[in-house]
Amino acid sequence: MSISKPEQKPLLPNPFQLNDIEVIEKVYASHTYDDEVFDSEPLFNVVSSVIKLSSRVVGAILKIDEQNGFAGNAVAINISKPEFSKLKLLSCHMITTPWGVENAHQTTLRILQQLRTFSWDAKVLVALAGFALEYGNFWNLYQASDPLGNSLKVLNQVQHRQLPVVDLNSTVKLVLEAVEKISRWGTLSADESYDTEDVPALSDALEQIPLVVYWVVASLVACNSNLQGVSNYPLLEFRAKLSLALDEFARLLVICEKQKDGVEEYRRRKRNFNKPKDIVDFLKLLISKNGSQNAQIYDGNTKTRVNVEVFKDKYVLLFISGLDRIEDEIRLLNSIYEGLVEDPNDRSGFKKEEFKILWIPMESGWGDARREVFNTLKSYIKWYVVEYIEPLPGTRLIEEDLKFQGKPILPVVKPQGVRLNDDALDIIFEWGIDAFPFRKLDAYLLAQKWKWFWDEVKKTNLHGIQVKGDRYVFIYGGSDKWSREFSVAVDKIKRHETIKRADAIIEHYHLGKDDPKIVPRFWIGVEGKRQKKHSEKLDCEIQEIVKSLLCLKQDTQGWAILSKGSNVKILGHAQPMYQTVADFEKWKDRVLVKEGFDIAFQEYYETKRHLPAPQPCEFNTLDVLATITCPNASCGRVMEVTSVNYKCCHGGNVADHAFPSPTTQT
Repeated sequence: MSISKPEQKPLLPNPFQLNDIEVIEKVYASHTYDDEVFDSEPLFNVVSSVIKLSSRVVGAILKIDEQNGFAGNAVAINISKPEFSKLKLLSCHMITTPWGVENAHQTTLRILQQLRTFSWDAKVLVALAGFALEYGNFWNLYQASDPLGNSLKVLNQVQHRQLPVVDLNSTVKLVLEAVEKISRWGTLSADESYDTEDVPALSDALEQIPLVVYWVVASLVACNSNLQGVSNYPLLEFRAKLSLALDEFARLLVICEKQKDGVEEYRRRKRNFNKPKDIVDFLKLLISKNGSQNAQIYDGNTKTRVNVEVFKDKYVLLFISGLDRIEDEIRLLNSIYEGLVEDPNDRSGFKKEEFKILWIPMESGWGDARREVFNTLKSYIKWYVVEYIEPLPGTRLIEEDLKFQGKPILPVVKPQGVRLNDDALDIIFEWGIDAFPFRKLDAYLLAQKWKWFWDEVKKTNLHGIQVKGDRYVFIYGGSDKWSREFSVAVDKIKRHETIKRADAIIEHYHLGKDDPKIVPRFWIGVEGKRQKKHSEKLDCEIQEIVKSLLCLKQDTQGWAILSKGSNVKILGHAQPMYQTVADFEKWKDRVLVKEGFDIAFQEYYETKRHLPAPQPCEFNTLDVLATITCPNASCGRVMEVTSVNYKCCHGGNVADHAFPSPTTQT
């Protein structure tokens, strides 16, 4: 007959042998939801009063001055929640805990189970209140001198308890500090004006809170048990565990406070950013801290540092970018800077001299290597640059309001601090200084000038060639021999290492190569544009383009057009265009020095325009173009201008074509 062994109870875990994750899991298992609501501030004031006044009694015993900042005034507050019975029950759990850290662990979990419906900050506060009933009572009786107090002192055996006073006092003060910090977290997390997106460290701190809560309650259990004289828990070990968890929580709480302050500062800046006083105020909101100049402005032209007031009453092209792969943008803006300086005259109601360029480099960490990259880029710049070491106070404004997401942008800001264009970079890449003053309207009008041309080109089927702002496109035609040689020369340029280094995309399209019928259809479309009318200014520009194109048509050898996106840069005759592409080795280095392939091409092309060209182009029109008064004093009748003769000088640029005076008839 087998004798069954009595069933053994599972051993209780030693909390000092549990890792943090195991402790957190056990605490989470005892937490359900936060539906116990009470006014925690009065309870906290009373409990902290009890603890701090008790600490003064301890200080008197130890002959030390307890600097806790508490005046010791009477607390006249009514507290009805949580009920006294609940506080007393928690106190009893602590008092009746048998000796052994395993038992302290079990009592801690039992108390947390009792507080399962309280919020995290309420759990530790109510647990501390339960402890304060005994702790405050003990020290109050200790210093009592009246008959009733002396009788209660004897009844509670106060004089016979052997207490580790220093250890006990240090642990209780650390617990109060932990409760204060968790209470502060509770206040922050309950503030509906913030959320975890605004203050993400609140979530990080929440992950640490269960660990702090556990060691707060466990330390209170050990302290209360030692206070009754029934145990002798190693409070130093409890304090060490609590201190370690609290240090990490305190670090996260500091981050919470900084993030909260950052949100408040951002909201203040955003309010002002939406209604800035002027451009100087606009820029200060991005780069300057309150009351301090944490960023400096470097003038790339004079190589000196200037004050932000230099932008007062100016339009600002605000270049915002990282430090990597922005050489093309810098070269482009250098050309814009030169265009603004070389031709400061009025245009469309704007003065070029009133436009300034400012670069705000966005860099999170200014190590030596990144600083060297920045200084190298800065050395190429002729305009203004923001220099800083600490993160810019307006970083969030730049990212969220100006929409900087890592890709370079170029907002244009008026002297009043209002944006003229949210991002003019694509416009400038395609149209350059011609897009001045860089409004979207300016780009639209420029595109309209060439829209009809591209509509005709697309009818010929471009075979997948994309006409975009970052692509260079050659369109050409003429004799088979010339077209073949031109095509081979352009293909060599496309594959050249210099073009790859410049990150340039070059496409070319031979008009009529696959279908010769396309050629007359294209030219008929161009010629038909002569009869269509637009707004007066736009029509004049379009008619000039039409005449220049028809002049190219008369070149029996060939012709070629170079565009950057929709922006047609050159209308060229066969010989100078071919010679320019054939001589690429002679001017290839200029592609990396100048602001783009088109600029370098045009620069060399100008040196070849003198090459032999066909007979001058002549056009006649019988349309009534204008009316003038007959210069004969005896006549004085109005004459209609119906015949105009044009003679082309075969220049490569549309604006270079000369038109003689019109002939008239009465």
